[in-house]
Amino acid sequence: MIQGKLITMDEFTIQETRKFPQATGELSSLLRDIALAGKVINKQVRKAGLADILGKHGATNVQGEEQMKLDVLANETLIHVLKNSSDCSGIASEENDNVVPYEDTFSANSKYIVLFDPLDGSSNIDVNASIGTIFSIYRRVSELGKPCCEKDFLQPGNRLMAAGYIIYGSSTMMVYATRLSVNGFTLEPSIGEFCLSHPNIKIPDNGKIYSINQGNTVKFSAGMRAYLDYCMESKKEEGRPYSHRYIGSMVGDLHRTLIKGGIFMYPADKSSPNGKLRLQYECNPMAFIVEAAGGMASDGTTDILDVQPTELHQRVPVFIGSKNMVNKALEFVNMPEVVAN
Repeated sequence: MIQGKLITMDEFTIQETRKFPQATGELSSLLRDIALAGKVINKQVRKAGLADILGKHGATNVQGEEQMKLDVLANETLIHVLKNSSDCSGIASEENDNVVPYEDTFSANSKYIVLFDPLDGSSNIDVNASIGTIFSIYRRVSELGKPCCEKDFLQPGNRLMAAGYIIYGSSTMMVYATRLSVNGFTLEPSIGEFCLSHPNIKIPDNGKIYSINQGNTVKFSAGMRAYLDYCMESKKEEGRPYSHRYIGSMVGDLHRTLIKGGIFMYPADKSSPNGKLRLQYECNPMAFIVEAAGGMASDGTTDILDVQPTELHQRVPVFIGSKNMVNKALEFVNMPEVVAN
């Protein structure tokens, strides 16, 4: 807000574009299209309990996970909105087996492709807990004038142009990052616009909250279990003890982490030796946001953004959040022959 006046996301992106005389405005336009899809999804989420769109869809996605009705609705909304955009060449979704090129003339000449998880935290839908949409935008590497292809979607996170999420909680917020900054916009229902509410977000270097599914502890490595023991240690050393918070939605847990500081972890375990969260739909966009805000993201050994994807639905472990907390977690995870208590 400036002098008590609301700044809409449209106004903000226009102001940012003016800083670069060579900018064409296509990226800003694409962000506004994603915001429009978010408003449509938000409307469906808000009336879900009244419109028979709660519960399971009766099918599974490419990962073998049961789809919820709102999963399908959100996915179709994003595909439809972006297909009608003149600035998107094609999409890849966590809910689809393969990439979806848009083959009309405008799309074939568009510079950008979009990947998204249409509704993160599906298990929370029926209990009215926080869920969200995660997206990332790359500049395509294939030839303009032709349909985009899979290699456009298999770029490492360090080549991202923008990434963000929309969280449907007590209020609806869109947070997105470019290489310039991270900014948050809250949906103002009376005017139907996302308005700047959290300018230039910076994640604290330290936090007191660790977020992990501790029900999987028995399947974790000895180093991971040792770190959890460290987090639960009752002695108040180095700012401890920490508090454990776990929503079960990456968007919900990482939104809190981004604002308040902390660490979110989904490590490899005996059941998921390569990790469980998707690199291109969840980990890369969230890592881009957190690192742009001054935080850190790792798969345990490598910066998430430096991982070269080899598959569209590739999974990786993730440690992400406040820089000092992530470094401390990695000390334990990579400690040789560590013995958990």
